[in-house]
Amino acid sequence: MSEVAVQQPSSGGIMRLWNDKESRSVIVQIIAVAIFFALFFYMGRNAVSNLETLGKDISLDFLGQTASYDISQRLIEYDSRSTHFRAMLVGILNTLLVAFCGIILATVLGFLLGVFRLSKNWLTNKLAYVYIEYVRNVPVLLHILMVHGVIIHTLPVPKNAISVSDSVFLTNRGFFVPKPLFEPMFWIVFGLFVAGILFTIWFRRYAKNVQDLTGKQYPVFWISLGAIIGVPALAFLVLGMPINWDIPELKGFNYKGGMVLRPEFIALWLALSLYTAAFIGEIVRAGITAVNWGQTEAASALGLTRSRTLNLVVIPQALRIIIPPLTSQYLNLTKNSSLAIAVGYMDIVATVGGVTLNQTGREMECMTIVLLLYLTFSLIISTFMNWYNKRIKLVER
Repeated sequence: MSEVAVQQPSSGGIMRLWNDKESRSVIVQIIAVAIFFALFFYMGRNAVSNLETLGKDISLDFLGQTASYDISQRLIEYDSRSTHFRAMLVGILNTLLVAFCGIILATVLGFLLGVFRLSKNWLTNKLAYVYIEYVRNVPVLLHILMVHGVIIHTLPVPKNAISVSDSVFLTNRGFFVPKPLFEPMFWIVFGLFVAGILFTIWFRRYAKNVQDLTGKQYPVFWISLGAIIGVPALAFLVLGMPINWDIPELKGFNYKGGMVLRPEFIALWLALSLYTAAFIGEIVRAGITAVNWGQTEAASALGLTRSRTLNLVVIPQALRIIIPPLTSQYLNLTKNSSLAIAVGYMDIVATVGGVTLNQTGREMECMTIVLLLYLTFSLIISTFMNWYNKRIKLVER
């Protein structure tokens, strides 16, 4: 008897795509993206419809109108006759200033706290432990208000200012410091400083390659210090110190001239830095302790000093653990700067999201601008830290 082949009905094209793992993954992603954009379009259309009901439209023309309010802390020229767009730029720069200064100070203090937490000195270890546990268990807003209150109520009025070398004056209205006035020849010094930084970057790589190939070690630190500090300092002296200083002077009820750091900026900067440093300290401690002790013993057996062991063995391995959570702390510090409005510091929230919003009634446009700006700041920080994290990761062989 001849065998009759029984054919199974073939699956449809859609089912074949769905049964394929890669095709199914692409289909699911397309559906998810479509749903997201559909929801986004629905919410946007709903917002526009509600605004039309209230007799409003969406427009950015208000940015060209006169702001009619003053900002005491600013990095660019601004007065009450400037536009809302100019006020927005002032707010952006104030936010970036706090974030930049806060990240630097928090990083330095955090690394010191992390090292102190591992110190064999009982007093140093416990002081760092008490500080970390106290600071990170108290809301950051309370820290900001406390530091601001200490500055306002502890420091004297300008008439009785605390003077440092008759050029720096500490008052409850701000810290008044000399303002540098650069002469044309000073830019030569600045150019040598930049050239020293570029030379240091190149020389560190060159010295590392030489050490890997021959074992020869160059005094990288001292050569770098000479290139960045020594050469510009020598040029500064040879060119006759091409810089003058505008010293603050008491005129009436306040100081005039120089530069001033307002109490609001100082309070926000110190509070955010001290608060974030407590978290960074624990991150650094965890990263260092995660490096196997055998690595340190092996380095000591090879004759490396303690400092060389930290620089070449412990820190490079610890950074691979420290960087990812450190990125989160940098993002938190930047976003926590939005609490500046609590002490009257005019950041992007206080300018565009505060006074400008109240004056123009453009709540949708103002809050969208604020959200997009913070999103941009966060993405820039994340991109840089992810690049650095990728750069120092272990290279598989």
